[in-house]
Amino acid sequence: MKILVTGGTGYIGSHTVVELQQSGYEVIIVDNLSNSYKSVVDNIERISGIRPVFEKFDLTDQKKTLDFFQKYSNIKGVIHFAAFKAVGESVQFPLKYYHNNLQSLVNLLNGMEQSKVANIVFSSSCTVYGQPDELPVTEQAPIKKAWSPYGHTKQISEVIIENTSKVNSTKAILLRYFNPIGAHESSLIGELPLGVPNNLVPFITQTAIGIRKELSVFGNDYNTHDGTAIRDYIHVVDLAKAHVIAIDRMINTENKKKIEIFNLGTGNGFSVLDVINSFEKVSGQKLNYNIVDRRPGDVEKVWADTRFANEVLGWKAEKTLDNMMLSAWNWELALKNK
Repeated sequence: MKILVTGGTGYIGSHTVVELQQSGYEVIIVDNLSNSYKSVVDNIERISGIRPVFEKFDLTDQKKTLDFFQKYSNIKGVIHFAAFKAVGESVQFPLKYYHNNLQSLVNLLNGMEQSKVANIVFSSSCTVYGQPDELPVTEQAPIKKAWSPYGHTKQISEVIIENTSKVNSTKAILLRYFNPIGAHESSLIGELPLGVPNNLVPFITQTAIGIRKELSVFGNDYNTHDGTAIRDYIHVVDLAKAHVIAIDRMINTENKKKIEIFNLGTGNGFSVLDVINSFEKVSGQKLNYNIVDRRPGDVEKVWADTRFANEVLGWKAEKTLDNMMLSAWNWELALKNK
């Protein structure tokens, strides 16, 4: 059973490759290494004992994408992670995000149709909900005007997949996940963005270890218990396991309709200061942080209603916030010792 994982050397992708291999799948990774390292393939092999096939190219290149599908004609499913993902950067460079995130998906779907690959698990996001009217967010919550070009590309991508499925054999599971953090228990793979991190937790760990001078907390005047923004943080391994369950579901034709949507989170909302406090507790490190103005594109608070995924997929997040922060710190320490 061959599974294509786009963006498979990235943060969530690499953890998903490990879980797929440990579940008996043969994995082919496509990644342009724009925000990851080739050495991740070595570390995946060290964890699982299996080296995934790796192809380096950019999915926005239509010819290379179609050529890939001619070369690998017996793929049973695709898990699509390859996309730019920084909310703040997308506000600054909207065209970069629209081109990369949408063109790559269109090329991928064309390649799938050409090779009669029906199944795709799409990496979507809670950003499609904008600032929800009701919390926790269910899958039936209205899709509101996106607060960032990044969020808008996820909304458009979902529509592209839904419209495509109406005219060909494409079946999809759209996984709208919340905020992945943490690292594999081996500390061999984790979140390692190129340059300055855009996400909270790698910035916390890099500040604690001395790579960054201080952490900026964007806003303390939100309508939350401590004034800082609230998110639903989920351990990346819990998230990766959900992707394996989703691909199993489609390959075994257990899906109830051509497009299924699931929220993936813990169902708990934690503020930025909650996350900082958890980190300080599990690491024993005092963090240097400073409150600054709000960041464009950030919503105030959002967390998931996970009952549908729990009941229909039979999946549930297991790790606590302290588990997540400790694994992230262990990963940072392992990087320092390399």
